[in-house]
Amino acid sequence: MITILGPTATGKTTLAAKVALFYDGEIISADSRQVYRGMNLGTGKDYEDYSIDGKKIPYHLIDITDPGNEYNVFEFQNDFLRVFDEISRRGKLPVLCGGTGMYLEAVLAGYRLRQVPENSKLRDSLSGKSINELNSILQSYRDVHNITDGKDRGRAIRAIEIAEFQKEYPPNDVPFPVIDHKIFGIHFERQEIRERITRRLKQRLQSGMIEEIESLLASGIKPEQLTFYGLEYRYLTDFVTSKISYEEMFSKLNTAIHQFAKRQMTWFRRMEKRGFEINWIDGNLELEEKLEKVREVLGIIEGRN
Repeated sequence: MITILGPTATGKTTLAAKVALFYDGEIISADSRQVYRGMNLGTGKDYEDYSIDGKKIPYHLIDITDPGNEYNVFEFQNDFLRVFDEISRRGKLPVLCGGTGMYLEAVLAGYRLRQVPENSKLRDSLSGKSINELNSILQSYRDVHNITDGKDRGRAIRAIEIAEFQKEYPPNDVPFPVIDHKIFGIHFERQEIRERITRRLKQRLQSGMIEEIESLLASGIKPEQLTFYGLEYRYLTDFVTSKISYEEMFSKLNTAIHQFAKRQMTWFRRMEKRGFEINWIDGNLELEEKLEKVREVLGIIEGRN
């Protein structure tokens, strides 16, 4: 399997599609928000990026569940294994592509995860606690997989719920399949990423991102359900529901996406420290040059074999 990763707004999908075309592959998305139907502009679903040289590249794990559901890494692992097997049986090459570090690492490292049921008694006991108190409780657990947003009560309570379940019911010893893989990352200097993020945000706002939020709310999804998904959905929902002005929305959202990209890079650097080899490719190269960099690395491996 080839993996293409990188922070937001770096052109991962286009490179993944180019690689998939060259190596006769199919793309598996590793994006925690692109799984939701109808959440397109806000999650960065650039469907046109899957068309390379006039050919549409098959992709998977996009638009597979409805907004309002809380899709999680356990479900992603199961869905990943299903489509990985399907792609492999067809004799195609799986190309994993995304920026959600937890999803990527969950399959590359083979985390042993299980579905964690809701614990209504625990939730009731946490309902009156402040976000600071919830975060303090989270810090008391050693092996919390991911604290995605320390400002969100729902996420914090769910994280505590998962940690408590894992403490009471330790993981079994059923191994996750070991997958032979090579990882490539797209790299831009920090200022370049900031400029790309701001430019893309302006484009998506002009392309109807506000209208997308209005449509989701009109379909019956509650504002608090949308804000759960963070970033665009949090700040645009606050704007649409008249909690903040357009200027405040844009400023806060732009800053939040910059911070998000920084956290993504921090995650990838931690992966390297944990032993993952990421072959970084200069994001400023032309697409053909990026493909050539991938071919060079894979050619060395093929030569060794």
